[in-house]
Amino acid sequence: MNYKLILSAAMAVVVLAGCAVPNNVRTDPTYDDAAASRFVALNREAIGKLVADFDRGPSGDTPVLVATVVNVNDMRRTAPLGRTLSEQYASSMAMAGFNVKEMKLRGDVFIREETGELLLSREIKDIARSHNANMVLVGTYSTAANLTFVSLKFVRTEDSRIIRAYDYALPNDKDVTRLLQVATTPAR
Repeated sequence: MNYKLILSAAMAVVVLAGCAVPNNVRTDPTYDDAAASRFVALNREAIGKLVADFDRGPSGDTPVLVATVVNVNDMRRTAPLGRTLSEQYASSMAMAGFNVKEMKLRGDVFIREETGELLLSREIKDIARSHNANMVLVGTYSTAANLTFVSLKFVRTEDSRIIRAYDYALPNDKDVTRLLQVATTPAR
């Protein structure tokens, strides 16, 4: 009888101990997690596929501009996602040997707060001419229920012809969802 009582008491302690463990234990990502980011890898892969076997011709070292990736539903708007994608694309293109111009260092390009370097079709020729660039990487994103679709295009500045294009999708995980949030500015 004492055996059953001791066993019951021990079981009660185990059950109560299990209830004492908080369900919302925070586990921070590690540096290894960050280094293995699928987000970064997928964006690098997209540029890799866009520029694979790309013949830059005789003007191989001509500067290339990277425009801010914008929301397909409002080409005047972007979110942190669009700016982050553009930064990663520029880095990947530079690593692939392209002569990528950093527009934020030039004073003659209007950089709108909260949007970044927007290159609308009517502005491409003028901005590209001032940077001596014959190509611009432009892109859009479109958010759906579970995925965000990204479309990239290399556009020749002299005639707005699409030279290359590549489309891919990002999962709407918590990081992408956070990057899609547009900060609201207070009314003035």
